[in-house]
Amino acid sequence: MYDLSYPALFKKHEDGEIVVHFPDLPEALTGGGSEGEAFAEAVDCLQEALAGRICRRDQIPVASPAKRGQRSIPVALYLAPKVALYLALRESGLSNLEFARKLGRDESIVRRMLNPKHNTKPELIQKALDLLGKRLVVSVKDAA
Repeated sequence: MYDLSYPALFKKHEDGEIVVHFPDLPEALTGGGSEGEAFAEAVDCLQEALAGRICRRDQIPVASPAKRGQRSIPVALYLAPKVALYLALRESGLSNLEFARKLGRDESIVRRMLNPKHNTKPELIQKALDLLGKRLVVSVKDAA
């Protein structure tokens, strides 16, 4: 199971600027002039950091639990299935080509499924996750 929500630390500086960083993703650093702006920027920053890791084929760390003073930032709905597929495929040890054969598709389809900018049909991602022994589950929680 993958928790696709990452803790972020919001720190207000003397000049009033709020700086946000993600302990699990050192490259993800942003901020804003207000709490609302900093939160919106943090949401966008998280997506870009994860998309960048997928594109570079880097490891995506497991999200640590939010500690006191941290806020949990969810992975956006458009990106979460791709992150889950990326993690499951890495966990399986299969190459894109080997997985494409199992999926009955061309390897270019697998590359597009993993491309954060490509609009992939959710049914195809679910089928791919099923083949990897995973199931995508969406939950709704009260807003903080």
